[in-house]
Amino acid sequence: MYKPEDIQQIVEEVEAQIEHKLKAVDARIDTNQWKVIDAFQKNQVSDFHFNDSTGYGYNDRGREILDKVYANVFDAESAIVRPHFVSGTHTINTALFGLLRPGDHLLFITGKPYDTLHNVIGKSGDGLGSLQDYDIHYSAVDLLSDGSVNWEEIIKNINNQTKVIGIQRSRGYEWRSAFSIKEIEKMISKIKTINPELIVFVDNCYGEFTETLEPTQVGADLIAGSLIKNPGGGIASSGGYIAGKKKYVELASYRLTAPGIGGEVGAMLGTTRTIYQGLFLAPHFVGQALKGSIFAASMFEKIGFETHPNWKDSRSDLIQAVQFENREQLISFVQSIQKASPVDAHVVPVPWDMPGYDHPVIMGAGTFIQGGSLELSADGPIRPPFIAYMQGGLTYSHCKFAVINAVKDMLYSVNS
Repeated sequence: MYKPEDIQQIVEEVEAQIEHKLKAVDARIDTNQWKVIDAFQKNQVSDFHFNDSTGYGYNDRGREILDKVYANVFDAESAIVRPHFVSGTHTINTALFGLLRPGDHLLFITGKPYDTLHNVIGKSGDGLGSLQDYDIHYSAVDLLSDGSVNWEEIIKNINNQTKVIGIQRSRGYEWRSAFSIKEIEKMISKIKTINPELIVFVDNCYGEFTETLEPTQVGADLIAGSLIKNPGGGIASSGGYIAGKKKYVELASYRLTAPGIGGEVGAMLGTTRTIYQGLFLAPHFVGQALKGSIFAASMFEKIGFETHPNWKDSRSDLIQAVQFENREQLISFVQSIQKASPVDAHVVPVPWDMPGYDHPVIMGAGTFIQGGSLELSADGPIRPPFIAYMQGGLTYSHCKFAVINAVKDMLYSVNS
């Protein structure tokens, strides 16, 4: 059994073990970085595009070009990128309400979506203004025990009212792999074979730039994500994006503002340059976070904990799950991540009943952007099995620093 004084030996063994995986991430960074640069150049981005508009924001050329840049990066017909989206949940909410009408049926084929979407979907007559409160029907098909989609049940659940098929790319608070682009492509192909009129929506949160293709490049009709996650590059202070087929993006834009107005208005409130620059930086910083996750998986496996994905696995989101033996170890891990943060390292996180979640949650995140998930953070619901979810890390060095200190704390606890 390892002891705290063995930490340097463990780090050396881990870095030798994962060296080839880190090189593969570097190649992915290059591909995605060049794709972003090409989109900037294709749209002739200039510094005057960073200027701000006021009031209604009519004829804001920087905003208009930003939408085009995002559309090009995601190989989509259209996109809308705004600081007015307050979170990933709000962005997804806007997309779903744009697509669905009373009597329609929404079917998630990757199991129940992330906890914060449960209130968006809601219950019929709940009075919250949720989807079901507007007579929009909902069902979800659980994944099979091996983490794959259950086509037999999916086919049973598709009916004449089914309009939107939902796919959650990331694992959320689940002990499963994120769905790869290749897997998503197969899902979309199968759905379109069943009924080509079905709209496939992908929650792309945590997934952008983790691979060299995005869901819209393999047939997704609409995707959505948050700028304080991957595509904001760690410097976008707020916002989200929706990209895909033009008619669906337009419907979503009417929910963001108002019918008939859509994306034609919206002052950018001093955020334009950082959103552009964040997108430019995103491929590099996502790569740093991926390296940190690989390092974390290998480190925790070395000292006997189960991880998902393990260090050898391919990755399609930023999230690294580590399963602990009890709530105390989970809490200790999250607190260790907080202690290693550049911001609020002196603060001790504790579990609390966070709005939108079904169980008490502990969150450790000393970030420059509040809730910024491309920055290093860790969280987890306090429920068995006791799993912590680590994500982000703007630099590989910071990830290493935090993980090394968390492992030290674990070893001191085990050996005390």
